[in-house]
Amino acid sequence: MTDLPPSRPRQDNHRLDIAPEPATQSVPDGPEYPRILYDFVMAMRFFSRLPMGDTPHEAPSLDRMAPAVPIASLVMTLVPALVMMLLCLVTTPPFVAATIVVALAIVISGAMPEDALADSADGLFGGATVERRLEIMKDSRHGTYGVAAIAILIALRIAALGSIAAINPLAAGGIMVAATIIARSGSLWLAVDLPAAREGGAAASAGRLTRRPFIIGAVIAALLTVILAAPFVTLVGLVVTLLAAAGVAFGWALLCRRLIGGQTGDLIGALHALLELTVLVLLSIFA
Repeated sequence: MTDLPPSRPRQDNHRLDIAPEPATQSVPDGPEYPRILYDFVMAMRFFSRLPMGDTPHEAPSLDRMAPAVPIASLVMTLVPALVMMLLCLVTTPPFVAATIVVALAIVISGAMPEDALADSADGLFGGATVERRLEIMKDSRHGTYGVAAIAILIALRIAALGSIAAINPLAAGGIMVAATIIARSGSLWLAVDLPAAREGGAAASAGRLTRRPFIIGAVIAALLTVILAAPFVTLVGLVVTLLAAAGVAFGWALLCRRLIGGQTGDLIGALHALLELTVLVLLSIFA
């Protein structure tokens, strides 16, 4: 794909690169409901399709969400992981179980990482200038690069999870949750390292993420990853996986800086997909 014609703006306000509706009101702190609970709800609403009650919506803030993102990711992936283990217990073929579970996870997340990876692949490799790359990424249609990226992402997820489930269904569930946690928290590095590439998107409106909340979230994510994956892989495997994930995050940030000069919600979501694949593939090797 070398170029894409412009089209109408996206209509899906759940996307990271589309500005959300303004907040109706701010939820005050209170002794009965700590602020971290509201931050968790904010993260769940921002990153998932799961219903989170009828409390007033707040304008998203990456600084507030970052420490709560690992817990939100745990909750979002817990049901697919349990379904994976249950399907394997009733002798469902592991790759069939993996396919069902990957589909369920996509529904829960609203296909945000998949869509973001496709848009990023089209934009980064289909445009010749920064302006054209951003225009392609904002297009609601996917080109050849984008379709191929989605196909490879889903295929590798199924292959990695199915391979692990064939040996140990419990390990498949734990590693699936760990991969999602480290991927979603790690992807926020882009919002720390790079400025917003465009004005008006949700990534820009959610603010530049500062280092302290990012580090808090990353440490929580790493601890949860160790707890969930350590029973099934060696210490060497865990260390290699975490180092590789850090390398992917830094490498993606360098590529985005060179080709775009900043970050967008699509680029953050694409990093999530790349980190998830990195963790899944490596832990499937060491499991």
